Amino acid sequence: MTYKAEYIWIDGTEPTARLRSKTRILADGAELPIWGFDGSSTNQAPGKASDCVLKPVFSCPDPIRGGDNVLVLSEVLLTDMTPHPTNTRAQLTPIAERFAAQDSWFGIEQEYTFFKDGRPLGFPVGGFPAPQGFYYCGVGADEVYGREIVEAHLDACLTAGLAISGINAEVMPGQWEFQVGPAGPVEVADHLWIARWLLYRIAENYGVSATLDPKPVKGDWNGAGAHTNFSTKAMREGYDAIITACEALGTKAQEHIKGYGADIEHRLTGMHETAPWSEFSYGVSDRGASVRIPWQVEVDKHGYIEDRRPNANVDPYVVTRLIVDTCCEALEKAGQV
Repeated sequence: MTYKAEYIWIDGTEPTARLRSKTRILADGAELPIWGFDGSSTNQAPGKASDCVLKPVFSCPDPIRGGDNVLVLSEVLLTDMTPHPTNTRAQLTPIAERFAAQDSWFGIEQEYTFFKDGRPLGFPVGGFPAPQGFYYCGVGADEVYGREIVEAHLDACLTAGLAISGINAEVMPGQWEFQVGPAGPVEVADHLWIARWLLYRIAENYGVSATLDPKPVKGDWNGAGAHTNFSTKAMREGYDAIITACEALGTKAQEHIKGYGADIEHRLTGMHETAPWSEFSYGVSDRGASVRIPWQVEVDKHGYIEDRRPNANVDPYVVTRLIVDTCCEALEKAGQV
């Protein structure tokens, strides 16, 4: 007897990496081995030295194939077994381990847009739908497009055991969101990458593509982000730590912007519920700020913050690394751990 293992990895495409996958047939009971691939076809190696290595780091049930089949998220290594330069997970893990005692939790809100025949799902041929306003969390065939794909994706994520915590229709037609977390920095990123792969794969069955373009339609339409909710043990216990984290993010604002996804300036314009990419601000209940402190957090004097800057196309390994490194170091220096 055998089972199918779908090896999934992140390639070297710039400025935004893409997902790749291929299937290996393994004997029942066999452990997941390292594997290889042609890095010259994924922007990760030259043709004269094209071999790259896949090292399994996370696996879960395959909700598409069912049975004993699995999805296998893999890190990319060089043939000397060191991390490939594109391996951002390997850059996150030492930071996560260094600050593990602060018990960081993340929840990432992944927005995305369905496209069919070169236009967002729900957009008429050669024109535009009614202005945004009724589509957010809407219901009805005149407001919501692609729900059957979204429901299939949600069920797949649950069957796979991912830490998915919700879905909703977003502000633009054909635009949706799913949330992953709360989970630690490595776990939330692993689960988000698998959830993205499942989204693309399930949308295939409907002849639809899902895009993480941060500004899929120019003009008076919301962009697509990956709002990142974050807390540490100290932040979940006291408000001073909340303020310390917000202030720390401000000291490294442009470093974070550079790591928060390509074309971020197209989305962070100061309009459509964003703060300008070139400025940093934080505020209570303010969706026009770079970082929002939920109103209930101010009332309770403990909780979490929402970094609203990351793009939909952000690498979750990068965003969690930057936030943990910046905030946890500041909290450590302030003695708020």
